Amino acid sequence: MTERTATGETGGAEPARPTEFAEAGGGAALAGRSGLSALSAVQLLEGYRSGSFDPVEATRAALERIETAEPTLNAFTRVDASGALARAEESARRWRRGEPAGLLDGVPVTVKDILVQRGTATRRGSRTVPASVGEEDAPSVARLREQGAVFLGKTTTPEFGWKGVTDSPLTGVTRNPYDSTRTSGGSSGGAAAAVAIGAGPLALGTDGGGSIRIPAAFCGIFGLKPTYGRVPLYPASAYGTLSHVGPMTRDAADAALMLDVIGRPDARDWSALPPAPGSFRSGLREGVRGLRVAYSPHLGGQVAVDPGVSRAVRGAVELLAGLGAYVEEADPDFTDPSRSFHTLWFAGAARVVQHLGPEQRALLDPGLAEVCARAERYSALDYLAAVDARMDLGRRMGRFHETYDLLVTPTLPLTAFEAGRETPAGSGLARWTGWTPFTYPFNLTQQPAATVPCGVDARGLPVGVQLVAARHADALVLRAAHALYEAGVADSVPAPAL
Repeated sequence: MTERTATGETGGAEPARPTEFAEAGGGAALAGRSGLSALSAVQLLEGYRSGSFDPVEATRAALERIETAEPTLNAFTRVDASGALARAEESARRWRRGEPAGLLDGVPVTVKDILVQRGTATRRGSRTVPASVGEEDAPSVARLREQGAVFLGKTTTPEFGWKGVTDSPLTGVTRNPYDSTRTSGGSSGGAAAAVAIGAGPLALGTDGGGSIRIPAAFCGIFGLKPTYGRVPLYPASAYGTLSHVGPMTRDAADAALMLDVIGRPDARDWSALPPAPGSFRSGLREGVRGLRVAYSPHLGGQVAVDPGVSRAVRGAVELLAGLGAYVEEADPDFTDPSRSFHTLWFAGAARVVQHLGPEQRALLDPGLAEVCARAERYSALDYLAAVDARMDLGRRMGRFHETYDLLVTPTLPLTAFEAGRETPAGSGLARWTGWTPFTYPFNLTQQPAATVPCGVDARGLPVGVQLVAARHADALVLRAAHALYEAGVADSVPAPAL
């Protein structure tokens, strides 16, 4: 297993080249398998079942993509080629016997370096976290392991997942597979880039303010933030009940399959939901006919949206209407909740670093250090006032969904901007929340929200449309997203050039 860290200052480091591919047979031995890396998890499983190919071939194809793209993208903190191939060989033997171990037997997956994983270090993007090997799996990782998934490696994150782009003092800058001068988004930026290039069709991400949806939109893939508690989380996040774990995938069908696996209770998370009443795959093909859809193009004029983004999102909305949904323009009843979000989010960040002494604090991402210093001036009453505002927002959205089954918005008001920056150049924005107004409100309300690729802008950069439903209506979000995929919403989004 290899671990790679930055060699320069924050935001300016270049990734080191993976060193384990000799164990996998080298680049020449992997040649000619790129077709498998383009397949979804569902398609891979169909191929395993029919005997068209096996998990070893699929894993080699994914490792080839990492070897090719990683020197440019920097999406991985660790790549475990030998371990992945060993698990794939075990899976291939099971498939030959006709005895697959579970729903994902032999499917290559990646894990964000926020979630603990047995047998590997979890550094959380920070030089302040030692590289000690973990002794247990997070609940979502454990469920993947039980179902036979093949772990390729850990993907990059900003330090402690604190912002909406992916760069850290530990591992440097993660770049966008559509344009390596631009950001992958964050904080699950490595996970999104990995799925986009074919380095495994499934990735585990986390989302505390958009951290699944932001990079998924920037990298042209599907991302789902499930209802809070649907996927158990342990160890608990310092950001509390803002943080969700969810699937980042090729499409909605893969996400439904993955959620069936990871969305099971775990006693270590006392806030986890009980088992879902059925499979998330069972209602995928029910379509959207008759659904009441509210389309909010700019949250009632509160958000300036790039024209290229608006056009692509409107096209997706027109598709929903063409599929039989009742669509009208309507805005949710809330104003910008960033102040409350900042209080809760920055307080969580400050809690993460509370134990650090001055020497270790000097190692932090400067932006993280700034928000932590700000949060240390908050009082308990400030925090409780933010909780009150959050409760009110949740009430408003609950009432909104008495009228509308789905809320549709742009996932983001812009496409990917310059890599190594927290905010776009010249924007005048102080923090990442300034350009993510469509994502973090629904962490406050704990609702399920997904992003679906729906087109590209004039520069060929992906655009995402966001689907939001009432709490616990995860199946409805997946069903609507699947209908869009079936109608070809993502057909105009090409594969990344890298």
